[in-house]
Amino acid sequence: MHDRSLVEQALGGDRAAFTEVVRRHQGAVFGYLRARLFQPDDAEDLTQEVFLRFYAGRDRFNPSNRVRPWLLGIARNVLSEYVRAAKRRKESAWTELCLELDDLAQSDGHGGDDETFDDAARLLPDCLDTLGPSAREAVRLKYTGNWRLARIGEKLRRSEGAVKLLVFRAREALRHCLNDKLGRCTDKPR
Repeated sequence: MHDRSLVEQALGGDRAAFTEVVRRHQGAVFGYLRARLFQPDDAEDLTQEVFLRFYAGRDRFNPSNRVRPWLLGIARNVLSEYVRAAKRRKESAWTELCLELDDLAQSDGHGGDDETFDDAARLLPDCLDTLGPSAREAVRLKYTGNWRLARIGEKLRRSEGAVKLLVFRAREALRHCLNDKLGRCTDKPR
């Protein structure tokens, strides 16, 4: 069966025809996305999203057009949205780290304000540079890569517990560094 008649049947609600459209074109859509994404799992997820959007928007598709370019156009849009969302996640993860460190600094009994937060955010990159390579990498993966501790452990060849301790110690070192640079006492009351 030709794509055109298959797509017409799929657009009419024939599930078997839609399944066949997916079977014929999922390799091309996946290949397009996989060539542009680091993680194969992300390409698989986005491939599914492409076909969901194709099905949801099937009333806008003109069956006289070729289906593959239409699907690759959807893939391009899905990929663009994914990239924008990933950038926002990385920015929010960095903000999360800044807020967490600011909370740590405030927990020393030194109350915080916007100026203190701005100073801490400005000084944070210098403090990150003082960490050892493993600690810096663990913090980077957790807060800018949004990785789970178990995955970080695999990359760093450590147990999840060891990574949790590494990140905790890195955060403490960052807190001390920020407090030193901000001219605060870093000793916690016991």
